Amino acid sequence: QVQLEESGGGLVQAGDSLRLSCATSGLTFSAYSMGWFRQAPGKEREFVAAISWGGSSPDYADSVKGRLTISRDNAKNTVYLQMNSLKPEDTAVYYCAASAFNVLTTRSLYHYWGQGTQVTVSS
Repeated sequence: QVQLEESGGGLVQAGDSLRLSCATSGLTFSAYSMGWFRQAPGKEREFVAAISWGGSSPDYADSVKGRLTISRDNAKNTVYLQMNSLKPEDTAVYYCAASAFNVLTTRSLYHYWGQGTQVTVSS
């Protein structure tokens, strides 16, 4: 029984900040790479950020570099996405995911997914 649960989404204005959390259970968290993906209305789910087992060398989509930061706390089995300087184009449902492989940017190689949390950024 593996569960991933996102939280922290909401409605904010452009330029504001949010911190998303993804609490996991049922897996050896430190053995999994973690990723964040997002899906906007009418679009495919796209890669946002990923972090390796030990937290080194995080990877980001070009559109979020310098604004969003992924981190993990293996003691809490939780991965975070700090979102700063939010833009209306960041509006989407954000999903966290876990992979038994190292840092991945493609959704097909992730094993487990959460249900998502809505982030809405108004202009």
